[in-house]
Amino acid sequence: MTTTTHTIPIGREREFDISWTDAGPFLALAVLLAVGFVINPDFLSTTNLSNVITRSAFIAIIAVGATFVISSGGLDLSVGSMAAFITGITIMSMNMMTPTLGPWSIAAGMGIAIFAGVACGLFNGLIVTVGKIEPFIATLGTMGIFRALITYMSDGGTIPIDRALREAYRPVYFGTVGGIPIPILISIAVAAIGSLILYKMKYGRKCAAVGANEDVARYSGISIVRTRTIAYAIQGACVAIAAICYVPRLGAATPTTGVLWELQVITAVVIGGTALRGGKGHIWGTVAGAVILELIANLMVLSDFVSEYLVAAVQGAIIIIAMLIQRFSR
Repeated sequence: MTTTTHTIPIGREREFDISWTDAGPFLALAVLLAVGFVINPDFLSTTNLSNVITRSAFIAIIAVGATFVISSGGLDLSVGSMAAFITGITIMSMNMMTPTLGPWSIAAGMGIAIFAGVACGLFNGLIVTVGKIEPFIATLGTMGIFRALITYMSDGGTIPIDRALREAYRPVYFGTVGGIPIPILISIAVAAIGSLILYKMKYGRKCAAVGANEDVARYSGISIVRTRTIAYAIQGACVAIAAICYVPRLGAATPTTGVLWELQVITAVVIGGTALRGGKGHIWGTVAGAVILELIANLMVLSDFVSEYLVAAVQGAIIIIAMLIQRFSR
């Protein structure tokens, strides 16, 4: 007598496996949209949603870079100050090159912005890895440095973009392609590239390995210094891309540009399911987290339940709640 045993292939079993951690940000987003519609039907209007998602693009782009840093076991508190500093450098560079290059100074300024962003990211990364200083302390110090530099560059005032460039640069923020605002398309492209690197390339696996267990990663032949330094360089590049998109919105850089962006970025990353202790990152969850934050701020403006002046307090409460959920769901 023979007994036939039927087994379910592992691949098929995983196919139907639902990770609530991964789905959580998108479920929260869906619930928030439903609640917003009940409170104010205009919340789901095409115009309102388009404006909200466009405003969230800056945080989403920076948060993609922060996903790499945090998943590798690091932290960057300087992103808001860095964004202000890079915005100032970008505008000053464009203004200086306008007499000779004309509108082409915009493209040159964008290149300078990317270079400056990567340089700032490498600066942070090398302080953390080579200098062996805790990320919290290192980036707290550079946060003060970048903020002081933009204040010095602007002499405590503003650095406006040259009038000759305003119309040519305006479409980077206010323009659309197929009806979709350009900042949204840029944030999707950045997230797609980030997903490819984090999920499909060796560096992504190294990043997660370093964040999960530094000693095991080192014994496996992974360079901790190189992996974390590259993560901070990616963060700097993402900050530069966000700064490029941000310039035409206000047309100037000020010492208050990017204030509290670091809080929003870290909150978006944590809401998205990335473990703040490192070892796991979710790019698209991070993007959803950025949209959730902006939707909450927008809902506070459209409703009378909570004052719009308490947006930062609500965001702070969200990150505490998200951390508690992560802690008790280990």
